[in-house]
Amino acid sequence: MKRLKTLLSPRTTRRETASRPSHVVVGLRNPGADYEGTRHNLGFEVVERLLGARGETLSRGPSRVRALVAQTGVGADRHLLAVPTTFMNDSGSAVVSLISYFKADVGDLLVIHDDIDLPFGRLRLQVGGGSGGHNGIRSLERSLGTKEFSRLKVGVGRPPGSMDPADFVLRAFSKAERPEADLMVADAADVVDLWVTDRVKAQELAARRGRE
Repeated sequence: MKRLKTLLSPRTTRRETASRPSHVVVGLRNPGADYEGTRHNLGFEVVERLLGARGETLSRGPSRVRALVAQTGVGADRHLLAVPTTFMNDSGSAVVSLISYFKADVGDLLVIHDDIDLPFGRLRLQVGGGSGGHNGIRSLERSLGTKEFSRLKVGVGRPPGSMDPADFVLRAFSKAERPEADLMVADAADVVDLWVTDRVKAQELAARRGRE
Protein backbone atom coordinates (compact mmCIF):
# COMPACT_ATOMS: atom_id res chain seq x y z
CA MET A 1 0.00 0.00 0.00
CA LYS A 2 1.25 3.50 -0.82
CA ARG A 3 2.89 5.34 2.05
CA LEU A 4 1.19 8.68 2.65
CA LYS A 5 2.61 11.69 4.54
CA THR A 6 -0.39 13.77 5.61
CA LEU A 7 0.05 13.26 9.35
CA LEU A 8 3.80 13.32 9.13
CA SER A 9 4.14 17.04 8.54
CA PRO A 10 6.41 19.37 10.56
CA ARG A 11 6.03 19.55 14.33
CA THR A 12 3.76 22.24 15.67
CA THR A 13 5.20 25.22 17.54
CA ARG A 14 4.39 26.03 21.17
CA ARG A 15 2.16 28.95 20.09
CA GLU A 16 0.09 26.69 17.83
CA THR A 17 -0.67 24.06 20.47
CA ALA A 18 -3.56 26.14 21.86
CA SER A 19 -5.52 25.89 18.61
CA ARG A 20 -8.22 23.28 18.06
CA PRO A 21 -6.97 20.17 16.21
CA SER A 22 -8.59 19.37 12.89
CA HIS A 23 -8.46 15.64 13.67
CA VAL A 24 -7.99 13.45 16.73
CA VAL A 25 -6.60 9.93 16.26
CA VAL A 26 -6.65 7.59 19.26
CA GLY A 27 -5.14 4.12 19.41
CA LEU A 28 -6.67 1.97 22.13
CA ARG A 29 -4.54 -0.17 24.42
CA ASN A 30 -3.81 -1.43 27.89
CA PRO A 31 -0.81 0.41 29.39
CA GLY A 32 2.22 -1.39 30.75
CA ALA A 33 4.94 -3.75 29.57
CA ASP A 34 2.81 -6.84 30.23
CA TYR A 35 0.49 -5.84 27.36
CA GLU A 36 3.03 -4.84 24.73
CA GLY A 37 2.70 -6.79 21.51
CA THR A 38 -0.74 -8.17 22.35
CA ARG A 39 -3.69 -8.18 19.98
CA HIS A 40 -5.56 -5.72 22.20
CA ASN A 41 -2.81 -3.14 21.72
CA LEU A 42 -2.82 -2.94 17.92
CA GLY A 43 -4.43 0.52 17.98
CA PHE A 44 -1.48 1.78 19.98
CA GLU A 45 0.94 0.19 17.52
CA VAL A 46 -0.68 2.04 14.61
CA VAL A 47 -0.24 5.39 16.37
CA GLU A 48 3.38 4.52 17.14
CA ARG A 49 3.91 3.65 13.48
CA LEU A 50 2.53 7.01 12.35
CA LEU A 51 4.83 8.90 14.68
CA GLY A 52 7.88 6.67 14.38
CA ALA A 53 8.08 7.21 10.61
CA ARG A 54 9.43 10.70 11.33
CA GLY A 55 11.12 10.17 14.67
CA GLU A 56 8.29 11.57 16.80
CA THR A 57 7.20 10.06 20.10
CA LEU A 58 4.26 10.31 22.46
CA SER A 59 4.63 12.33 25.64
CA ARG A 60 2.59 13.03 28.75
CA GLY A 61 -0.44 15.20 28.07
CA PRO A 62 -1.71 18.12 30.15
CA SER A 63 -2.58 17.18 33.73
CA ARG A 64 -6.31 16.96 32.97
CA VAL A 65 -5.76 14.66 29.98
CA ARG A 66 -5.63 10.92 30.67
CA ALA A 67 -3.51 10.09 27.65
CA LEU A 68 -0.10 10.29 26.05
CA VAL A 69 -0.22 12.74 23.17
CA ALA A 70 1.66 14.04 20.14
CA GLN A 71 0.71 16.88 17.83
CA THR A 72 1.65 17.13 14.17
CA GLY A 73 0.87 19.59 11.42
CA VAL A 74 0.35 23.33 11.62
CA GLY A 75 -2.55 25.76 11.83
CA ALA A 76 -5.83 24.45 10.45
CA ASP A 77 -4.10 21.15 9.54
CA ARG A 78 -2.97 20.33 13.07
CA HIS A 79 -3.60 16.73 14.15
CA LEU A 80 -3.65 15.24 17.62
CA LEU A 81 -2.54 11.62 18.10
CA ALA A 82 -3.02 9.94 21.44
CA VAL A 83 -3.17 6.70 23.43
CA PRO A 84 -4.99 6.42 26.77
CA THR A 85 -3.12 6.03 30.03
CA THR A 86 -6.21 4.24 31.34
CA PHE A 87 -6.91 0.56 30.92
CA MET A 88 -9.06 -0.55 28.01
CA ASN A 89 -12.36 -0.71 29.89
CA ASP A 90 -11.96 2.95 30.91
CA SER A 91 -10.96 4.28 27.47
CA GLY A 92 -14.01 6.53 27.38
CA SER A 93 -12.82 8.78 30.20
CA ALA A 94 -9.46 9.22 28.47
CA VAL A 95 -11.01 10.19 25.15
CA VAL A 96 -13.53 12.53 26.79
CA SER A 97 -10.64 14.29 28.55
CA LEU A 98 -8.91 14.75 25.17
CA ILE A 99 -12.01 16.03 23.41
CA SER A 100 -12.82 18.39 26.25
CA TYR A 101 -9.34 19.83 26.79
CA PHE A 102 -8.54 20.36 23.12
CA LYS A 103 -12.11 21.43 22.24
CA ALA A 104 -12.25 18.88 19.43
CA ASP A 105 -15.33 17.68 17.56
CA VAL A 106 -16.42 14.05 18.00
CA GLY A 107 -17.05 14.02 14.24
CA ASP A 108 -13.29 14.49 13.77
CA LEU A 109 -12.38 11.59 16.06
CA LEU A 110 -10.89 8.34 14.73
CA VAL A 111 -10.45 5.43 17.14
CA ILE A 112 -8.21 2.51 16.15
CA HIS A 113 -8.83 -0.85 17.82
CA ASP A 114 -8.54 -4.62 17.44
CA ASP A 115 -11.57 -6.61 16.28
CA ILE A 116 -12.08 -10.36 16.72
CA ASP A 117 -14.98 -10.41 14.25
CA LEU A 118 -12.67 -9.43 11.40
CA PRO A 119 -10.38 -12.11 9.95
CA PHE A 120 -6.74 -11.69 10.84
CA GLY A 121 -5.12 -9.26 8.42
CA ARG A 122 -8.29 -7.39 7.42
CA LEU A 123 -9.14 -3.72 8.06
CA ARG A 124 -12.47 -1.94 8.20
CA LEU A 125 -13.13 1.79 8.47
CA GLN A 126 -16.62 2.88 9.47
CA VAL A 127 -18.65 5.46 11.38
CA GLY A 128 -20.88 4.19 14.17
CA GLY A 129 -22.03 0.62 14.64
CA GLY A 130 -22.05 -1.60 17.69
CA SER A 131 -19.23 -2.31 20.11
CA GLY A 132 -18.98 -5.97 19.11
CA GLY A 133 -18.25 -6.76 22.74
CA HIS A 134 -15.09 -4.60 22.71
CA ASN A 135 -14.76 -3.10 26.19
CA GLY A 136 -12.86 -0.06 24.96
CA ILE A 137 -15.49 0.84 22.37
CA ARG A 138 -18.30 0.15 24.84
CA SER A 139 -16.64 2.57 27.28
CA LEU A 140 -16.29 5.20 24.56
CA GLU A 141 -19.93 4.96 23.51
CA ARG A 142 -21.04 5.31 27.11
CA SER A 143 -18.73 8.25 27.94
CA LEU A 144 -19.24 10.16 24.69
CA GLY A 145 -22.99 9.55 24.67
CA THR A 146 -22.88 8.68 20.98
CA LYS A 147 -21.79 5.94 18.59
CA GLU A 148 -21.21 8.39 15.76
CA PHE A 149 -17.43 8.49 15.65
CA SER A 150 -15.05 6.90 13.16
CA ARG A 151 -13.46 3.55 13.94
CA LEU A 152 -10.62 1.77 12.19
CA LYS A 153 -10.98 -1.91 13.04
CA VAL A 154 -7.86 -4.05 12.83
CA GLY A 155 -8.75 -7.72 12.38
CA VAL A 156 -7.23 -10.28 14.73
CA GLY A 157 -9.62 -13.15 13.99
CA ARG A 158 -11.60 -15.39 16.32
CA PRO A 159 -9.95 -17.26 19.20
CA PRO A 160 -9.19 -20.92 18.53
CA GLY A 161 -11.45 -23.63 19.91
CA SER A 162 -13.21 -22.68 23.12
CA MET A 163 -10.67 -20.07 24.23
CA ASP A 164 -12.19 -17.07 26.01
CA PRO A 165 -12.01 -14.02 23.69
CA ALA A 166 -10.80 -11.92 26.64
CA ASP A 167 -7.80 -14.23 27.05
CA PHE A 168 -7.18 -14.36 23.31
CA VAL A 169 -6.84 -10.59 22.79
CA LEU A 170 -4.45 -10.34 25.73
CA ARG A 171 -2.05 -12.80 24.11
CA ALA A 172 0.88 -11.77 21.95
CA PHE A 173 1.00 -12.76 18.30
CA SER A 174 2.90 -15.94 17.50
CA LYS A 175 6.24 -15.77 15.68
CA ALA A 176 4.47 -16.88 12.53
CA GLU A 177 1.78 -14.19 12.87
CA ARG A 178 3.98 -11.25 13.85
CA PRO A 179 5.31 -10.39 10.35
CA GLU A 180 1.77 -10.17 8.96
CA ALA A 181 0.67 -8.17 12.00
CA ASP A 182 3.47 -5.68 11.32
CA LEU A 183 2.37 -5.30 7.70
CA MET A 184 -1.22 -4.83 8.83
CA VAL A 185 -0.14 -2.07 11.24
CA ALA A 186 1.76 -0.31 8.45
CA ASP A 187 -1.24 -0.51 6.13
CA ALA A 188 -3.54 0.74 8.87
CA ALA A 189 -1.26 3.76 9.30
CA ASP A 190 -1.68 4.50 5.59
CA VAL A 191 -5.46 4.38 6.01
CA VAL A 192 -5.26 6.88 8.87
CA ASP A 193 -3.12 9.22 6.78
CA LEU A 194 -5.65 9.13 3.98
CA TRP A 195 -8.60 9.52 6.36
CA VAL A 196 -7.59 13.07 7.29
CA THR A 197 -7.98 14.20 3.68
CA ASP A 198 -10.48 11.83 2.05
CA ARG A 199 -12.62 9.58 4.22
CA VAL A 200 -14.31 7.81 1.35
CA LYS A 201 -11.02 6.81 -0.27
CA ALA A 202 -9.66 5.81 3.15
CA GLN A 203 -12.62 3.48 3.61
CA GLU A 204 -11.98 1.95 0.20
CA LEU A 205 -8.28 1.52 0.99
CA ALA A 206 -9.09 -0.25 4.26
CA ALA A 207 -11.58 -2.54 2.54
CA ARG A 208 -8.96 -3.69 0.01
CA ARG A 209 -6.59 -4.87 2.73
CA GLY A 210 -6.50 -8.65 2.75
CA ARG A 211 -8.57 -8.94 -0.44
CA GLU A 212 -5.88 -8.18 -3.03
